[in-house]
Amino acid sequence: MTPVSLFKSYRIGLLGLCLLGPAACVLSLPGAAPTQMALFDNTLTIAAPRGYCVDPQSATQTGDSAVVLIGRCRDGSQADAALVTVTVGAPGSAAVLAAGGQQLSDFFTSPEGLAALARSGKAADVVVSKALMAEGDFLMLLTDASAGTYWRAITGLNGRLVTVAAAGTQQVALTPERARVILDATLVALHRANPPAAPG
Repeated sequence: MTPVSLFKSYRIGLLGLCLLGPAACVLSLPGAAPTQMALFDNTLTIAAPRGYCVDPQSATQTGDSAVVLIGRCRDGSQADAALVTVTVGAPGSAAVLAAGGQQLSDFFTSPEGLAALARSGKAADVVVSKALMAEGDFLMLLTDASAGTYWRAITGLNGRLVTVAAAGTQQVALTPERARVILDATLVALHRANPPAAPG
């Protein structure tokens, strides 16, 4: 798989990352907010880690893609104030992960990959300081000129490419170490809510 074809396959997974500027990007949700949300006729479930809730009001589902925001369930909780953005791609888009960690890393540190990651679309505006595979997920620690430093993961759920980003805001900082903890917990919750189909 070439970088160009990888970018075309992956592109939908980069849409909709909300890095905490718009009013819709909330850090704390009402206590009654759900911890899960079903998408695509109940074929995929967005699940929040402990202490966090899904924000159904900010969720968008267009055709074969969706963006869902996850925030702290309420102010004053022990959970870190953070925003988790989950972006879901089209059916079959998870096939891009078959490229493997090294090729994914090579692509996302190339000019094309950096431009895809950058909020501005300019390769010079983003730096990938870490890129690794963990439990089958591809993780990156990024520093974006417009969005600061945050963790992003790429995984596959039910054949769909899913990206997960964990970050703080300009008002509420979140260290990369704490962002990684939240990212990992979100990935665990997502995989538990979307177990692989039984063979046969």
